[in-house]
Amino acid sequence: MKLLISFRSNLLLFTVLILTGNCFAQKPQYETGEIKIAAATAGEPIRKTLSISAARDYLANGSQAWTEERKCVSCHTNGTFMQLAPSFGTLFNNQIESHRNFFLSEAAYLKKTATPSIKEGLQPTQLAYIANGLATYDATKNKLTVETKETLDLMLTAQSEDGSYNNLDCWPPFESSSYHGANIAAMALAIAPDYLEQVTKEQQKQIDALKRYLQTTKPPHDYARMLLLWTASKWKGLINEQVKQDTINMIIAHQQDDGGWSMRTFAAPEKWGSGVRKELISSEVQQEGTPSDGHQTGLAIMVLRESGTPMDHPAVQRGIKWIKANQRESGRWWTRSLNGDGQQYITYSGTFYPLRALQLCDELDSN
Repeated sequence: MKLLISFRSNLLLFTVLILTGNCFAQKPQYETGEIKIAAATAGEPIRKTLSISAARDYLANGSQAWTEERKCVSCHTNGTFMQLAPSFGTLFNNQIESHRNFFLSEAAYLKKTATPSIKEGLQPTQLAYIANGLATYDATKNKLTVETKETLDLMLTAQSEDGSYNNLDCWPPFESSSYHGANIAAMALAIAPDYLEQVTKEQQKQIDALKRYLQTTKPPHDYARMLLLWTASKWKGLINEQVKQDTINMIIAHQQDDGGWSMRTFAAPEKWGSGVRKELISSEVQQEGTPSDGHQTGLAIMVLRESGTPMDHPAVQRGIKWIKANQRESGRWWTRSLNGDGQQYITYSGTFYPLRALQLCDELDSN
């Protein structure tokens, strides 16, 4: 009888652990060598006070672990790291140079790929992220390096005929469409110091094709509209003032009552990628609603600020308040993946975007 009671008690405890996302058997989100970052869960406690150092450590260690273990450039982790980390001054100094060297080695590997193959699958968008990271690095130094120029040249060879950059369409929001890849490539071209002033006539045709694609292709959803505004904040003249203001108004209209934003309100379930996540996302929304998340809140504030919205704008200030009040113990901000209950890698951008939002609102020094 005692054994039966013990079994039932343990079974109940095990069930509770699973339901709360704290099952001891969960695989670490990132792991390599001495780095071991616990799985991201919705039930992780919220910090009592904001910690920039906790966010930094999570982001630095997570990207290092991914790079060492997976040995590839991914949109959601080290691709996001190099897209944003160089803009933080000395905050990520210990990791930036090693990441840059890895990106250069990946560019060299892709350079050996035959032209038809380099235009297939995820490779064009992956190359766009590599170029974007290297261009961001150079922008902080205000000097275009030979390596970055060669990578941007290579990126142009991976362009599709319609001007876009091929991408997978089954892992939203990053790997969801060629439209996403086109925006990342456009950002890389726009921020690379003096690159646009030294391209060949043939390369200029390709750049014009990319610009035309972005100007004439209807964004698939509001998330993509926001992505275009982010690109336009770096590529002057890409969109007109009316489109800019309409997009800013759209972003503000999506803000939730608690001051945050939810990724799930920016596209209908069937509009994410090829729609393979429709049933999953629909079920989650029916059960949980659309709670604000770190990824979308950080991204919204980041894009608003980079597009000229003042930091004292009520929507921005409400969003910053949400960020300060919702950091988890690990340093992350929670974001539920659109792709199921896997490793929740979206919490990586869901942490970097809020950190960048804080920086753009002069909130880093005070914490």
